[in-house]
Amino acid sequence: MSTTESFSNYHNLEKKTTSELLQIINNEDKTIPQIIEKSLSSINILIDKIYERMKVGGRLFYIGSGTPGRLGIVDASECPPTFGVDNNVIIGLIAGGDSAIRNSIEGAEDDISKAWEDLKKHQITKEDSVIGVTASGRTPYVVGGLRQCKEEGVFTGLLTCNKDPEASKYADKVIETIVGPEVVTGSTRMKSGTAQKLVLNMISTSLMIKLGRVKGNKMVDMALSNSKLIDRGVRFVSDELNIRYSEAKKLLNQSNSVREAIEKYKKKES
Repeated sequence: MSTTESFSNYHNLEKKTTSELLQIINNEDKTIPQIIEKSLSSINILIDKIYERMKVGGRLFYIGSGTPGRLGIVDASECPPTFGVDNNVIIGLIAGGDSAIRNSIEGAEDDISKAWEDLKKHQITKEDSVIGVTASGRTPYVVGGLRQCKEEGVFTGLLTCNKDPEASKYADKVIETIVGPEVVTGSTRMKSGTAQKLVLNMISTSLMIKLGRVKGNKMVDMALSNSKLIDRGVRFVSDELNIRYSEAKKLLNQSNSVREAIEKYKKKES
């Protein structure tokens, strides 16, 4: 039996109080960062391999089904507003298409050829990278996609919560976060999903930093699409240039870009 399908260490959950349930779940969640820490060197290698491709124009794709597929889409969709990149730099694909983001599409993940079909719609090339995200490591949608990518010479990675699953045969770099049995047996949206979300955060954030989308610790290319983000941008400019908020606001209004506002001011002062 795979780790992700192993039986929970807790019994009679329906008889527990709310307080007991919360403590159980929280205790299990505490173990996840320590488990991920064991894979940091592998995550490092994966990121560097992908970066080498992205810095010359390659893209990053996430492929998955169910919760892992949704996590990939969430991570990809956060990058344009956060880092100012185009929507086609990091792309999340889910078995069953966009309608599967909100609703379960029964059987979609069992189509072993569909992921490659989805990737081809984006004109995937050898300059791109593909990460399969699957707790079990045996989801046909992911296995088939990685296998075809491997045959086509596309760099592949795998995020999984099982040891040596089928999909690992087709991944150039495998990240295994073995978080153990779920509190609710087989409910991999819990610890497994949390582990994958944390690793995806590491991957995309590190890549964006390495690609120059962060200055110091600030998202200088973020989209200024609402009042909260505009205020954040003003504070970024104010802090970076050591000027008053009101002056920073004028600069940002003139350029509508944190990076541009900072660079123009520095050029003017030099």
